[in-house]
Amino acid sequence: MSRQSEAEKDAQREAIGKNIAAIRRYVAVVAFISAGMALYFAKQMVLPFLLAILLALTLSPVTRALAKYRIPPVATALVLISAVALAVASGALMLSGPVSEWIEDAPRIRSELESRLSSVTESIRSVKDASQQVEEIAETASDPDVVKVAIEQPGIVTSTVLDIASFATTSVVALILALFLLASGDMFYVKLVEAFPRFGDKKRALKIAYGIEQSISNYLLSITLINAGLGLTVGTGLWLIGMPQAPVWGTLAFLLNFLPYIGSAAGIALCGAVALASFESLGHALLAPLFYFLATSVEGQFVTPVILGRRLELNAVSVFSTVVFWAWIWGFAGALTAVPFLVCLKVTCDHLPGLSVLGSFLGSSNIRGRYDPLRNEET
Repeated sequence: MSRQSEAEKDAQREAIGKNIAAIRRYVAVVAFISAGMALYFAKQMVLPFLLAILLALTLSPVTRALAKYRIPPVATALVLISAVALAVASGALMLSGPVSEWIEDAPRIRSELESRLSSVTESIRSVKDASQQVEEIAETASDPDVVKVAIEQPGIVTSTVLDIASFATTSVVALILALFLLASGDMFYVKLVEAFPRFGDKKRALKIAYGIEQSISNYLLSITLINAGLGLTVGTGLWLIGMPQAPVWGTLAFLLNFLPYIGSAAGIALCGAVALASFESLGHALLAPLFYFLATSVEGQFVTPVILGRRLELNAVSVFSTVVFWAWIWGFAGALTAVPFLVCLKVTCDHLPGLSVLGSFLGSSNIRGRYDPLRNEET
C-alpha cells in the first residue's frame, strides 16, 4: 500500500513539474511579446540610450588606457565625442546634396529604368491593369450610398524630412549621454560590483560587463575599419568605371555595410538602378553593380572572417533573424544595433549556466574540434 502511495506521489510531482515547466514557457512567450511591443512603442525613448551605451562601450577602452597616463576621462570623452559628432555631421553634409538630387531626379530615373526594362515592366503592367479592372468591377458592384474615405499619405519629401529630423534629435541625445557615460570612468562598474552581496556574484557580474565591453569594442572598431576599406574600394572602383558621384557611393557603401546582408543588397540594387539611368550601354551600366557585388562578397567571405576570427562566433541564421526582427521593430536604427545586441546576449549567455543552451544556439556553426553526437566521437 505504501509503495502504491509513493508511486502516486511521484506521479503527482512529475505532473506538477510538467505543469510548472509549461507555465514558465507560456510566461516566457508572453514576456517576449510584451517586450517587443514595449520596444516598438518606446523607440524614441530607448533608442538614444541604446546608441549611447554602444558608443560608450566602444570608446571606453580608449578612455581607460589614457587614464593610466593621468589623462582625465572627462577630457578624453570630450575629444572622442567631438570627433564622432564631427564625423557624423561631415557624413550627413556630404550625403545631403546627392541624396536630395536623387529624390528630385527620381521620376527621370524611373522612366529610364522602365524604358531599359520594358520587357519586364510589360508583364508587370498587364498584371497591374488586370487588378485595377477587378477593383473597378468591385467598386461598381458595391453599395453607391457607402461613403469612402481615403487617407492621404505623406509624400516622400515630407517623410524624408521627418526621418532626418528624428535621426538628428536621436543622434544629439545619444552623443550627450555617451559623453556622460565616458566621463564617469569606471563609476558604473564599481556600482555594479557593490550591487551584489556575494563575492562570486560580484566576480561574475564584473566578468560579464568587461566581456561585453571588450566584445562590443572589438567588433565595432574592427567593422568600422573594414567598412572604411570597403567604402574606399567601392568609391575608387566606381570612379574608374565612370559612375557619377563616386565618393558618395563609397560613403554609402561604408554606412550600408553596417547592416549585415540587408545593407549590401540595398547598395547593389541602388547602384544598379542609378547606373542603368546614367549609362547608355547596358553592359557598361552592369559593371557598377557587378563591381559592388564583388567587393562586398570578398569583404563578407574573406576579409571580415579573417580579421574578426573567433571573436564573433555567431551563426548566420541568428544574425539574419536578429537583423530582420530589429529592423521590423525600429527600422534602419534597429537593424544597425541588431548585431551589437546579439554580441551582448552571446557574452551574457556564455557566462550564465542557465542560458548556456541559448548561447550554444547563437554560436557559430563551426564544429571542428567539438563532440559529434551523430558519430559519437571527437571531430
